[in-house]
Amino acid sequence: MRTTKSWWRASVVVVAAIAVGLPAATATAHPTKDRNKPVIQHGVTQPVFGYADAIRERVFVTSDVDSDGDGARDIVSMDIIRPKASAAGLKVPVIMDASPYYSTVCRGNETECKADLDGDGLNDQWPLFYDNYFVPRGYAVVLLDMIGTNNSTGCPVTGGRADNISAPTAIDWLNGRRAGTDATGKKVVANWHNGKTGMIGKSYDGTLANAAAASGVKGLSTIVPISAISSWYDYSRSNGLVTRANNYSGSLSNTVTNPARRLYCAPVRAQLGVDGDDTTGDYSPFWAERDYVPNADKVRASVFVVHGINDDNVRADHFSKWWDALAEKKVPRKLWLTGTGHIDPFDFRRGEWVDTLHRWFDFWLYDVRNGIMNEPMADIERAPDVWETHRNWPVPGTKTTPVALRPGVDGAAGELVLSTPGNGPKGPKGPKASQETRTFQDTPTMSQANAIRHPSDPQANTANRLVFLSQPLKAPLHISGSPIVKIKASVNGEDTSFAGLLVDYGTRPRFSTVGDGIRTLTEEDCWGEQATFGGFAENACYRQAEKTIATNPQELVTKGILDGLNLKSLSVSQPLVPGKKNAVEVPLLPEDYVFAAGNQIGVVLLGSYSGYSSRAKQTRAEITVHFDNSRIELPIVGGRPAAVRAGL
Repeated sequence: MRTTKSWWRASVVVVAAIAVGLPAATATAHPTKDRNKPVIQHGVTQPVFGYADAIRERVFVTSDVDSDGDGARDIVSMDIIRPKASAAGLKVPVIMDASPYYSTVCRGNETECKADLDGDGLNDQWPLFYDNYFVPRGYAVVLLDMIGTNNSTGCPVTGGRADNISAPTAIDWLNGRRAGTDATGKKVVANWHNGKTGMIGKSYDGTLANAAAASGVKGLSTIVPISAISSWYDYSRSNGLVTRANNYSGSLSNTVTNPARRLYCAPVRAQLGVDGDDTTGDYSPFWAERDYVPNADKVRASVFVVHGINDDNVRADHFSKWWDALAEKKVPRKLWLTGTGHIDPFDFRRGEWVDTLHRWFDFWLYDVRNGIMNEPMADIERAPDVWETHRNWPVPGTKTTPVALRPGVDGAAGELVLSTPGNGPKGPKGPKASQETRTFQDTPTMSQANAIRHPSDPQANTANRLVFLSQPLKAPLHISGSPIVKIKASVNGEDTSFAGLLVDYGTRPRFSTVGDGIRTLTEEDCWGEQATFGGFAENACYRQAEKTIATNPQELVTKGILDGLNLKSLSVSQPLVPGKKNAVEVPLLPEDYVFAAGNQIGVVLLGSYSGYSSRAKQTRAEITVHFDNSRIELPIVGGRPAAVRAGL
């Protein structure tokens, strides 16, 4: 036994009986009935087990929750497809995609649903490519219906315990810790399982993977969360501000609920709205139940995170907070950070994704030593389809670097100037730090587009925003991590919001935000084997996609917003004292971005605004910024010396 690099703690064992190095003809042949081992060639499992003769099952497992309050514990339903050889001695791992969407929104870029087409109680339509590709390579694929959805009973609770317990319930059955039955009530056991399960999924599906890992369930070996939520509070709130009201939680629950049970589950949805507390937007036990980050210490599984840095649905702080917590607990991990939005890597980097995912699952579920854990930890998309690798994220060598906000004169934009180090308790102070102030009005109708490029003058201060600009950069400047706007501010009322935008002023090709940066093509390619189930041709072919590119004179790099009532605590709202100067820290969403030489870095300060998908406050308060130590702290790769070279 030997271990890989020291940043991950797991040790793996090569199974001596695994066949290695068989000739290509043997590696691709369909199995004899007594084949009971995978074939490993070139460091990966080979497609030797076929697909058309795969075993299909539907299994029901009783959970420990009663989400609908009917006095009966909820039943979790799962559809399983596995190699025929698993009935004759082959022990296989599981790839599980737990989802609430299989009979409603459905999955993938082509909205594939599950369906029993011939009425025999077995699934005939298998969404996504996982079954076509991995079953012939010796894996079982499990498509699990989250509690309250499709064939499972109960009611969805939008990130609550019933959601979170769905996959661990199935994993308990897979490992013999819980009973399962078929539709007739006959006991079913997973005597074909090798004890290892990997979970994967995009959006809500990936969120269920995060939740399962945070439960510490035994037998979950790895998860691959794609564009996944790590805290439902951060999905519905932003630092005390309501960004999605609880009618969204109820409508999402309604969307995914088994249609036959939607009316029945209405009281559960109504209670979600009450418990979530739209009135204050404060963090509470309701949200703590839906927050997986504090439970990173329970994670036993490795984690392969995939996220879009421009995802405005599940924003990038979901991956960064989870990633940082996992790093602190030394969880084995890997990251793909794309410039697209809420997109599956199958649609933004298909060939590399299938290859990498294959090696990842082989390593963690079949103990195949293929070197994937010796490779750089982070893949980052620098420009459309231009990728670079780094040994960690944020990029090593990144240093928090304070850049002072200096007021402009006669309505002109202010300046961004590199702060000089300070030795006092207040930290760094900018050059010519003063008692000057500038005032603007909280304007809830302000759009994000106008905040960046106001029609009268894209770079001028206005009555409802303050703009600060660097000089044109002398060299590229790379940021990697989460900037923070730190200002001193007073308000002429008891409530407002504080927002900060980081902007790149200068024309260059950029990731488009239209369609999350992806355009679907008519051409298809195929990944795996095909078969006919229930009269339906279950194929492995999918339409290709390509990146869309925009050229704008400016680009929003990242943003953040903070409720003025939550300056001191996210759990307790406290009114502002009119006229009192406050220390305000607005965390911006994480980024990995290079400002080009010749471009200008901009910081825009706002109050409430409609561009954060928020229920913007209607206070129309006047916000006064005090320029004694107001600044933005940028995570600059290379730190202060890099900022000096760039001319900040």
